[in-house]
Amino acid sequence: MDTESFLSAACDLLAVASTADRPEDLYRALGLVLDFVGPGFTVERFESGGKPSALVYPGPRRPHFRVILNAHLDVVPGLPDQFRPRRDGARLYARGAQDMKVSALAAAQVFRDAALALPYPVGLQLVTDEETGGRDGTLHQLDQGVSADFAIIGEQSGLRIVTDSKGMVTVNLRAAGRGAHGAYPWLGDNALLKLIRSVDAILAAYPIPEEEAWRTTVNLARIETPNTALNQIPALAQAWLDIRYPPQDADFSGRTAEQVTAHLAAFCAPGVTPAVAHADPPHHADPGRPEIARLARAVRDQGYRPDFLRKHGAADGRFYSQRGIDAVIFGVGGGGQHGADEFVDITTIAPYCRALEAFLRAG
Repeated sequence: MDTESFLSAACDLLAVASTADRPEDLYRALGLVLDFVGPGFTVERFESGGKPSALVYPGPRRPHFRVILNAHLDVVPGLPDQFRPRRDGARLYARGAQDMKVSALAAAQVFRDAALALPYPVGLQLVTDEETGGRDGTLHQLDQGVSADFAIIGEQSGLRIVTDSKGMVTVNLRAAGRGAHGAYPWLGDNALLKLIRSVDAILAAYPIPEEEAWRTTVNLARIETPNTALNQIPALAQAWLDIRYPPQDADFSGRTAEQVTAHLAAFCAPGVTPAVAHADPPHHADPGRPEIARLARAVRDQGYRPDFLRKHGAADGRFYSQRGIDAVIFGVGGGGQHGADEFVDITTIAPYCRALEAFLRAG
């Protein structure tokens, strides 16, 4: 592997601010990776909700794939200097370096080098909406008939194999009160205060862990009111909650959106209503599958321990899991995901590519 050439292409990709609010850069990132793959393959393009995606494969017709390599090219927002990649020793810093543009490019290289020689169909699935839910990319493609026996999601894992990840519930708490002059609070009903009490009640039931723990967590992502006057009691307010839960939590696991709504409503003050936007079940892949055993051997051959991991974050593998298709997360190493110092460990890139290619060729 020509690591320097690869890193040059990676820096070009990392310099693209492919966030959800920049559709032209979503297309640009997708185009860069498709150009990196090069000619000789069918490129099937999709679009949903303004988010482009692509499916790349050998041959003129889309087959049922034995393996799909899935990667997302969108990133969460970052500061302008995070889109100017910089190297420091064995680290390459940039927004998306760990999550997950470098793994995506590595998967593209392995696909480019191996796919035409394989005796079975393999596809490269490139999406641009994972950070905003994945429904316009991976899920949309599956709804359009894309199918596979097994999927590898290139999210960061340090060459370990993720067979389990938490379920995810996204919730909007909406509070309605009564506006009044701020100097006469007894005449109003402060929607923000009711909302804060409701959030506090939910966080009391699901407190923030002091250290890593395989249990339900709640992130208060945003709280806001349309009120713009200092001397006015807010009549409306809302909060965004990001809930992640393991399969053992009976309050969420196996529950419908309506049942989850009723559960959360029990914590809410009068006038505060939960609205569940999405309720996705946990993801699980059978560690005993022969594909996972082959992948573990390929990792071991590169001098890494193929430990099985449980991931707290959700990924697009959950959409495969919901269809009875086993999917694992397998990616390069790094740190600082979604943070100010996000980086990829450059030393893991070549072993990752070799392990992924060895897995495909052993199939």
